Amino acid sequence: MSKRSFVAGLALLAVANTPAFAQDYPSKSIEIIVPSSAGGSTDTTARIFAEVAESKYEGFKFVINNINGSGGQKGFEAIARADADGYTMGLVFTPQLVAHVAAGRASYTLDSFHIIGNTADDPEIVVVPKDSAIKSLADLAEAGKGGDLTVAVNGIGSDDFLAAKAFEKLAGVTFNLLPTKGSTEQKAAILGGHVDASFMNLSQMEAQHKAGDATIISILTDTRNDLVPEVETGVEGGYDVQMRATRGFVTPAGVPAEIQAQLDGIFADVMADPAFQEKAKASSIYLLNMNSADYTAYLQKLQAETQEVFDAAPW
Repeated sequence: MSKRSFVAGLALLAVANTPAFAQDYPSKSIEIIVPSSAGGSTDTTARIFAEVAESKYEGFKFVINNINGSGGQKGFEAIARADADGYTMGLVFTPQLVAHVAAGRASYTLDSFHIIGNTADDPEIVVVPKDSAIKSLADLAEAGKGGDLTVAVNGIGSDDFLAAKAFEKLAGVTFNLLPTKGSTEQKAAILGGHVDASFMNLSQMEAQHKAGDATIISILTDTRNDLVPEVETGVEGGYDVQMRATRGFVTPAGVPAEIQAQLDGIFADVMADPAFQEKAKASSIYLLNMNSADYTAYLQKLQAETQEVFDAAPW
């Protein structure tokens, strides 16, 4: 055998033994990092995804790892620094993902990830305890003039935080903002009457509102939502604050192409699956399917917009 043939054979052998060409993928469980507490809407989305994916793909097992704290930053960074071997996925959420970058706190950038696609869209709401005297945004603004209202948000730089700050500016008030580690804490604070109000997402309080255990006083979108048609929009309430959250799957950048293609395909297949759609609906998860290119473009635009907000009024 010539030296050139020998070297070429070694190179082919090395390539064939890389994860990209491994015939036994996956050989172990795939971790899905959820940058929030167990029991919240993001966690629920990940668990439903894992359940349906496992039912459709023999040999695939997904394990949820909740890494909460710092408005999702700890979890986002854990995803970014994970080995790019196809055994780590993450379910990220906005605007926190880009807000930490805009604020200069993140050790990652959008380029640290391969964006698989978006799963859900969740409108921002303002909710109060069931016995609260605050019935509208006008009431909230009036009550806030004393400067002693405690209002919960899901961490600094979250959609809740940005919406609350936007409302403060329009209303000319300042809240005692209470950053939490996730919607589970916010929900407990509202249901227990421990805070005066909370800026949250619709999925996190739809059931409690309908059961009479809490009251959604506004939905921060341009039109009313069919799930809670009795709730007026922020615009109708006199305060043009609009905010939404998205939740999408990513992997660390650099996963071998063949493996990444499998994970991208699983995502597309699960999103189109009627069982996933029904389970999501039952859990008040509002699906908004965006592929890799569309969600990447959305995140890039959102980061630019969030950077402008931060530069004007740093948090």
